[in-house]
Amino acid sequence: MTSHENVSALLRGRRASHVPVEDLAWDDTLLAWTQQGYPMRRVFRRAGESAWRASDGRWAPAETAGERMEPVPAWEHFGWDMDMIWLSFDKMPIAGCSELLEETDEWEVRRNGAGAALKYWKHKNGTPEHIDFRMGSREIWERDYRPLLSRFDPGRLDIQKTRKELEEGKARGAWTFYGDSFVWELARGSMGDITLYETLLLDPEWIHDYNRVYTDFYKAYFIHLFEHAGVPSGIWLYEDLGYRNGLFARPEIYEELYFPYYKEMVAWFHARGLPVILHCCGSVPKVLPLVVQAGFDGLNPMERKADGNDPFAFAEKYGDRIAFVGGLDARILETNDRDLIRGETIAYLEGMKSRGARLVFGSDHSLSPLIRYDTYRYALDVYREHCAW
Repeated sequence: MTSHENVSALLRGRRASHVPVEDLAWDDTLLAWTQQGYPMRRVFRRAGESAWRASDGRWAPAETAGERMEPVPAWEHFGWDMDMIWLSFDKMPIAGCSELLEETDEWEVRRNGAGAALKYWKHKNGTPEHIDFRMGSREIWERDYRPLLSRFDPGRLDIQKTRKELEEGKARGAWTFYGDSFVWELARGSMGDITLYETLLLDPEWIHDYNRVYTDFYKAYFIHLFEHAGVPSGIWLYEDLGYRNGLFARPEIYEELYFPYYKEMVAWFHARGLPVILHCCGSVPKVLPLVVQAGFDGLNPMERKADGNDPFAFAEKYGDRIAFVGGLDARILETNDRDLIRGETIAYLEGMKSRGARLVFGSDHSLSPLIRYDTYRYALDVYREHCAW
């Protein structure tokens, strides 16, 4: 089976030929690995095209056209079975808005098209700090932002870039997916956590309206994307509904205000033959029944340090209804202790297989710079010794 065939079978409830593998390496990690023997390649980049920056490992528009060195894509180098296309998709009400408010050598504060000011590191990975939010009420949403989302603008999507990446993934035989956030993460980055959490209780109809508008918005742009860039193997939706110690809201709140829209989008993608994986960091046991009921085909990443996240328990209870992507404790890899890594990798693979889990092997979060290049290659060697069913 090709990677595409293998992962497709697994997500559709059938036994795959072997346990596939997938992961994500931070930009900081690839930068560190290039000093540890990670392979580079020479590529030509046009002016304005995204290019790798050797000074800090970040990607930025090339100032001039020409050949340059950059790391070989991780999915290609490591032979991962899944290839992510993170959509270049401007979902903010005011498209193209990225107003620079403040800047130092280390960080910058920018205001997005939903009126939110966020602070970003310039030279390393990290979630942005919340600074200020203009969308502080339903009145402001309805007056300043909602009307802008009903106007279809194909310029919100980078069709050429998406088509190129999709063709490359398909040519390799990978299970190539479009990945993006959805209504929960959009709200957090638009109205901010405080307004969002208050509104969940005080004005749930605003949440319904926000989610209704954006669900229709997503459908319109995905139709355009499928018609002009191509149809992928599947979809990932990135919605971090929890943190280390629990959920951000009670399951009943999610069930009432969010899962009707998740279920609708999953069914919409299913009608087009596309499996859907939910990425949800943090503690998930209390929301997992809703994830399964909504029809998601896979769950990622099962963050092991978060409360109650036990992939073996998940497999025993829900393994006949959902696949699992990830789940190996990344802190084990960060020890760089080969004996420990071998033991934990084998225990995880064999434990999930013995429970009949449909598993895509990978870390429970992502690959940080604390993991050495040779360490990760060793973990993959151990995985390949035990990936057969």
